[in-house]
Amino acid sequence: MSKDFYKTLGVQKGASADEIKKSYRKLAMQYHPDQNKGNADAEKKFKEISEAYEVLKDEQKRAAYDRFGAAAFDGSMGGMGAGRPGGAGFNPQDFSGFGSAFTDIFEDMFGDMGGRGRSSPGRGQDMQYTLEISLEDAFKGREAVIKIPLNDVCDGCKGSGSEGGAAGVENCATCDGHGRIRQQQGFFTIERACPTCGGQGKTVKNPCKKCGGSGRTQKEKQLKIKIPPGVDHGRRIRLSGEGEAGLRGGERGDLFVLLALKPHKFFKRDGANLFCRVPITMTLAGLGGEVEVPIIEGSRTKVKVAPGTQTGQQLRLKGKGMTVLGSDARGDMFIEMFVETPVNLDKKQQELLKQLDKSMGGVREGSKNSPESSGFFSKMKDIWSDLKE
Repeated sequence: MSKDFYKTLGVQKGASADEIKKSYRKLAMQYHPDQNKGNADAEKKFKEISEAYEVLKDEQKRAAYDRFGAAAFDGSMGGMGAGRPGGAGFNPQDFSGFGSAFTDIFEDMFGDMGGRGRSSPGRGQDMQYTLEISLEDAFKGREAVIKIPLNDVCDGCKGSGSEGGAAGVENCATCDGHGRIRQQQGFFTIERACPTCGGQGKTVKNPCKKCGGSGRTQKEKQLKIKIPPGVDHGRRIRLSGEGEAGLRGGERGDLFVLLALKPHKFFKRDGANLFCRVPITMTLAGLGGEVEVPIIEGSRTKVKVAPGTQTGQQLRLKGKGMTVLGSDARGDMFIEMFVETPVNLDKKQQELLKQLDKSMGGVREGSKNSPESSGFFSKMKDIWSDLKE
């Protein structure tokens, strides 16, 4: 019977790499020989899921399997798996396949064996600082000065952690200066940071009194940061090596500056576009004219209001929006009109308004002055007539 690697791992054929890895991790822990000592069925199942994962985690092997099935790896096709060493096959009789597969899972849970590609244990912490800026700052860009409290290099021992400087630091007796120790776990050798020196590989004979042997003390650091034009809310700027100092001269962490835009009194931002709600008087909306509106540059510009303008109508000012990050281009500005109903009328004003309403005939069917209102009430009249019938 042909092997179904997808069924073995309990995933669908179109499963993502993350789904395959997650399923393998769960099954590998369930059937690992260390968890099932003396259970031949569990050991067999462990080999089967490891064989399946070894194939499906590799894009090329997975493509060959999808096309030819397990035969692509058993040597019967003469090309894909035949002859190992040149073939790309998998031989379940040796442990090279599932050993490689299981190492992937161990790297996720315990860190990369041997420390490849990982930060050293003494590396300083990365830090994040939230900087509030105005919309105008985001439009123009600017240079800001920030002050952050952090663990920085100790002035007393210059970061060594020892009263005698570097001369007072020696190799850790537990790990012999390697910073890592090994432990045997069944088939596998697990490597982890030395508990005595914390992975440093060094110990301090006479700890510095100022920093207690850590090589760093609490300080306030001042930094200049350049904010480029066009940044948006939530943008992070990374300052490499400006985070906390590492233990006893270890590598510094990074500083991430998170930009937060303050609410603006006029504008709302959507990407590179700006939106501004502009109230206008009833008379200006009816007669038309001009109105001044603010623009992000910090000045004002005049826009024309057409006679009969209604609430919600928009005007577009091309190229008056935000700067586009990393470009000379700009977004647009959209002005939304809001017709304001007059309030606090005195008797004379009320009389004038009544005369205006009378001259327009009030709300009546077919009124050319208030077409939406007359149309609405006309429809209501039709509904009432239908109900009476």
